[in-house]
Amino acid sequence: METTGRKSENLLESFFKLKEHNTNIKTEILAGFTTFVTMAYALLVIPNILKASGMNSLGLLGDAANNLNTMNDEVVASAFAGTCIISAIGTLIMALYANLPFAVAPGIGLTAFFSYSVCLTLGYTWQQGLAAVFISGILFVLITVTSIREKIVDCLPKNIKVAITAGIGLFIALIGLKSGGVVVANPGTLMSFGNFTDKNVLLTLIGIAIMCILMARQVKGAMLISILLTTIIGIPLGITQVSGLKIISTPPSIMPTFMKMDFGGLLAHGGSGVIGAMTSIVMVVLTFSLVDLFDTIGTLVGTAQRAEMIQPDGKIRNMKKALLTDAIATTFSSIFGATTTSTYVESTSGIAEGGRTGLTTFVVGILFVLSLFFGGVVGIVPAQATAPALIVVGVLMMESIKDVDFTDFSEAVPAFFTIVMMPFSYSIANGIATGIIFYPIMKIAVGKHKEVHPIMYILGVLFIVRFILLPE
Repeated sequence: METTGRKSENLLESFFKLKEHNTNIKTEILAGFTTFVTMAYALLVIPNILKASGMNSLGLLGDAANNLNTMNDEVVASAFAGTCIISAIGTLIMALYANLPFAVAPGIGLTAFFSYSVCLTLGYTWQQGLAAVFISGILFVLITVTSIREKIVDCLPKNIKVAITAGIGLFIALIGLKSGGVVVANPGTLMSFGNFTDKNVLLTLIGIAIMCILMARQVKGAMLISILLTTIIGIPLGITQVSGLKIISTPPSIMPTFMKMDFGGLLAHGGSGVIGAMTSIVMVVLTFSLVDLFDTIGTLVGTAQRAEMIQPDGKIRNMKKALLTDAIATTFSSIFGATTTSTYVESTSGIAEGGRTGLTTFVVGILFVLSLFFGGVVGIVPAQATAPALIVVGVLMMESIKDVDFTDFSEAVPAFFTIVMMPFSYSIANGIATGIIFYPIMKIAVGKHKEVHPIMYILGVLFIVRFILLPE
């Protein structure tokens, strides 16, 4: 048995190159669990967004579908199963092919765009929407294989790359504060503090305190320990729901949403003729493509420094493989009834715990598969328990802001807008787009237009056109 165990350790060591990346099996497994617990909420949120697109047995749209769930609707249950499966496929490809600690799953922002913009506003059926997702996936593969995506990353100025890290930190901290109820919407001031006497907010604050104390004392596994302790504390408060909990359940059928893309309906949508139909399709696919492209690039660039993935030449380790993984996952995603995948920024919680290789994401991928059987267990971890992890990761990522050169105003402005527009517009892609638009403008203004890579000019124009033709 001991010999078998040693062989397994050697196999993992040689395949994932653990020593080369200054990590070990225990650290990678712990990081994998931390990443999974932090982003497991997506498995519950995504099906609830998808059902609003009409992806339910009754074809109900928007709020009319609120009462449907995985327990009483086979199509919603199929959406949950598809989300688990495509998250596992994408994450395992990232682990075994790219050997990077990033988890892949359908993007929540892109899922919301799919349901509320493509289906509810533009009037596409969810089957037609999946066809558009499939087309965007093929497009991703083509531009990745031809290295266009990788060249886009390489042309980004250093200050914008650094600013992306800080911006993502603020963005995910805002997500954590919002999901924990610490900050809430306010019609008068846009946002304000939540009600600190509310038990949900109280649990979030307890979680933040526990996690910050453990992190300050450099306790190994601080985030995961804090999440588990906060979940347990939530039981007597009535927030962590354990009544009627089924430890093991049979996975739902994926057939109601499997291979349901409607390409014919997509092309004939609206009866506005070939030109009108193609224009509408291009707009939808363009939005899926641009948002996913820069969400993924933003996440990879923004977390690469913390994960020690920056090579001596300044490039990110296995960037092309990571981008190709995302492209392939998006193509498969539409087949399983899910939307465009994205490299999840919550992966930074596992990276903060020491995750450096694909072994971290291999663990996450296996847990996604097991989620099909343990949906109830995954679901009991409340948002108030995972919110502190996002806030603390935000603190860690703000460290990079010290490397932004604010002494040169032509560099400071693009970096500033990259950072602030992520939380202010609630979008990583919007922050990057704003920075890219301002960078060539500022350089032209000070006579330094030759410092700007030609691709930056092209991207700047594309983003301006995108914001004009496809306002959010």
